[in-house]
Amino acid sequence: MSILTEEIKSRAEIYHGDEVCQVKSKELLKEIALPNGLLPLKDIEECGYDRESGFVWLKQKKSLTHKFEKIGKLVSYANEVTAHVEKGKIKNLSGVKTKELLIWITLNEIFVEDPPTGNITFKTPSGLYRSFPVSAFEIEDKSNVKEV
Repeated sequence: MSILTEEIKSRAEIYHGDEVCQVKSKELLKEIALPNGLLPLKDIEECGYDRESGFVWLKQKKSLTHKFEKIGKLVSYANEVTAHVEKGKIKNLSGVKTKELLIWITLNEIFVEDPPTGNITFKTPSGLYRSFPVSAFEIEDKSNVKEV
């Protein structure tokens, strides 16, 4: 069930098509001071950002599992990912899970410390959390990034 309402859509900046949404999602991550590789989505059909409430959504053609090579973690992104964003933080995240041991665990918050420690923390609804180096989620120059 989507929490994307017509009211939010009426106030939001909305973009369609993978190319522009890739650019806009990375610009948003930069704007809120989070690493630019945090949302490695593919075939994004629509993305939107309501600056007034901080609500963001990304819709991709199909769900995707991505491996963050630097930390060896699998992360699953549903075809719709939603969240509220503010500087250094993503809250009320939906549509993102990580694999721990043999089970998929829902993530609902991602944040970096202020002042920065060089780590980014991922929390679950139950309060469990793990921290990793921010650098594990940064995208380097496109010429040396390979598909997973």
